Amino acid sequence: MKIGVLGTGTVGRTLAARLSELGHEVMIGTRDPAKSRARTTPDAYGNLPLGRWLESQPRLKLGSFAEAAGHGDPVVNATQGSASLEALEKAGTTRLDGKVLIDVSNPLDFSRGMPPTLFVKDSDSLAEQIQRDFPKTRVVKTLNTLTAALMVDPWRLDQAEHSVFLSGNDAGAKQAVRELLASFGWKDIIDLGDISTARGPEMLLGAWLRLYSALDTPLFNVKVVR
Repeated sequence: MKIGVLGTGTVGRTLAARLSELGHEVMIGTRDPAKSRARTTPDAYGNLPLGRWLESQPRLKLGSFAEAAGHGDPVVNATQGSASLEALEKAGTTRLDGKVLIDVSNPLDFSRGMPPTLFVKDSDSLAEQIQRDFPKTRVVKTLNTLTAALMVDPWRLDQAEHSVFLSGNDAGAKQAVRELLASFGWKDIIDLGDISTARGPEMLLGAWLRLYSALDTPLFNVKVVR
């Protein structure tokens, strides 16, 4: 399967590498591929410069947001939440029309320092904003409630049957994403309902950030017991 991954940060790299490992033909997209490849210093999170990291991922292709969106179906939005709408605009409405868009972004607002707040919540969500701006795209919210390493390998925790959520309007799109999550090893995949239910998992970030601080590790997740 051809998959486009928008975003070259920790989440985008982790998802792209795992999808490539599973045999998919993956293109990772960035705002300016030449500039990104030419960087020689680590990013703000200490990640290797993109060019050096790509040397360890010979099967991955690098392109612009538009090229990655045109390459794949599904397309993964792994961009920073505050820049997601702009990145998707650069990807292009026509390139996203009819495609499954897996949205793993979060509406985090760092303008007032740490911990961040949410720039949209309660009566709306970032996933809903994306769906409204791209009405012909089949948006599915998932994986935003845990750290990147667990997104692609839930078995890193002793109890692998912890929970991950799906929100979206299109049943076929959610089924396709469910199958992709299962290929990562996910078993407890909970369909919350239409795209408006993405408000719930996006608002879980407040609790997630405080748990991260209290536990001093991002390697944790919730399990819904029922």
